[in-house]
Amino acid sequence: MDYLDLPAARGARGTVRLPGSKSISNRILLLAALAEGATEIKALLDSDDTRVMLDALRALGVDWTRRDGSDDYRLMGVGGAFPVKQAELFLGNAGTAFRSLTAATALAGGEYVLKGVSRMHERPIGDLVDALRQLGAQVAYLGKDGFPPLGMSPAQVLLVAEVTVKGNVSSQYLTGLLLAAPLLGREVTVKVDGELISKPYVEITLNLMKRFGVEVKRNGWESFVVPAAIYKSPGSIEVEGDASSASYFLAAGAIGHGPVRVEGVGRNSIQGDVKFAEALARMGAELSFGPNWIECRLGCADKLHAIDLDCNHIPDAAMTLAILALFANGTTTLKNIASWRVKETDRIAAMATELRKVGAEVEEGADYIKVTPPAQLTPNAVIDTYDDHRMAMCFSLVSLAGVPVRINDPKCTAKTFPTYWEVFGGITQ
Repeated sequence: MDYLDLPAARGARGTVRLPGSKSISNRILLLAALAEGATEIKALLDSDDTRVMLDALRALGVDWTRRDGSDDYRLMGVGGAFPVKQAELFLGNAGTAFRSLTAATALAGGEYVLKGVSRMHERPIGDLVDALRQLGAQVAYLGKDGFPPLGMSPAQVLLVAEVTVKGNVSSQYLTGLLLAAPLLGREVTVKVDGELISKPYVEITLNLMKRFGVEVKRNGWESFVVPAAIYKSPGSIEVEGDASSASYFLAAGAIGHGPVRVEGVGRNSIQGDVKFAEALARMGAELSFGPNWIECRLGCADKLHAIDLDCNHIPDAAMTLAILALFANGTTTLKNIASWRVKETDRIAAMATELRKVGAEVEEGADYIKVTPPAQLTPNAVIDTYDDHRMAMCFSLVSLAGVPVRINDPKCTAKTFPTYWEVFGGITQ
């Protein structure tokens, strides 16, 4: 197995320019594809997840070009449903691409097959399919019921004014419905059954839909009214830096005394994961903000404080808090993280297993994890990453305890941050 040995480090300082947000990048790509007119997209994330989205859009008849030597793209929208009516799409393990394209292709009037890697075929999608079928979508399971791969046939669109989707497994189901709803050509109300998790990601969706000319009316988190409208290109749009990726470097600033500054997100960010900084502050870190940057260093105390936190609003960045718990006094409890179970891997189980390798005492439940640090972290732990980019990036922070650590399959970070190891090495001392 490919691996990377990280040497013991005792400090971190420097400035990091973040790659573009995966969540924003893939939403913008789909919106630009469905819109009327050409869209100039600046600072698009260059990663495995965005590449599969770009390849899928091209297969669906969407023309795009990349400016040489940059992360800027020009995408010509199709002004509605995709022009290619028969295609087979391979979407890797990209959840944002798979869920949103499931909804968009289901309402595009064609014959499509959507598939991915084996792990994607283990990630549930039944709640989204059930909602689409309420609208008349013809979606077939090509393997196990409730899971990809999927086969689409032209929808027999029903004149229903309301559709209900469950909100307690993944907010990407709601996002997919909202993004695709304008393809119906009429107003539709999307109701959420149960508690909606990962609400800030839905905020990103609504914000970007508005940038493309479709303003959704909402009733709290219970229902959303999508008007009869056509997406229109804003002309040009820039992708923010990835706030989830920022968490590793801000955490490094707290653990390694800092300061570490991240550029690309700040107080003006539309991403919910910037609230990770608030959790860091509660743990005793010192944060400062600009419109497009955040800086972190260890505060007055010699050590971070344990916290008890509901992490519904920062599910991805909460993984970094589980690592920060290794450097805190007492037991840290992270709650309302059931969505970890259906991500790139079962992240609660994976995190518990790997934290124990470095000496932590861990209790895991259906939707929570409790971490009590050891007196000294175990050196030379061999960390498995489960083909999960966030597991790899999280456990890089263990080296800041002054102990070496081996990361198996380090290349899995290419999903969202292909240059992570070079950037991380540039701030560690």
